[in-house]
Amino acid sequence: MKKSIRPYIWSIVVTLAVGGLSAFLIRNDVPFYNANIIKPAFTPPDWLFPIVWNILYVLMGWGLGRVLSHSTSSQERSAAIQIYAIQLFFNFLWSIVFFHVRAFWFAWVWLLILWLLILRMIFVFYRTSKLAAVLQIPYFLWVTFAAYLNFMVARLN
Repeated sequence: MKKSIRPYIWSIVVTLAVGGLSAFLIRNDVPFYNANIIKPAFTPPDWLFPIVWNILYVLMGWGLGRVLSHSTSSQERSAAIQIYAIQLFFNFLWSIVFFHVRAFWFAWVWLLILWLLILRMIFVFYRTSKLAAVLQIPYFLWVTFAAYLNFMVARLN
């Protein structure tokens, strides 16, 4: 029996929309950041960030779609949606706190909370689908790297 692709499409579209809205809201702040902020040596080129984030948003949504389509109970689905929504909210606001508000130390603490939420999400997803959990690992690793970059920007500025 073929499973519905609707949970996948819905999850990916919503995740990309949240990421896109966040990027839209900070679009005028990024040039200031690029021109005026001292960045650490390992900062990737600017063009790489939207590419990586779009890939990560698709992987995140795919993972959620997999959990939603493979959950055996409404409790599993509810737990997955809840942790996913919370971490996505933290993801959404981090860009605004970092780029618009320029509260670099607060953004770093916010990012550490996001990091913990992603880790929790991986464990929640794993209970339903190992693949869904594995799909979150690149996101977890990128946010780990982002925490380093955020920390260094806070320290240097």
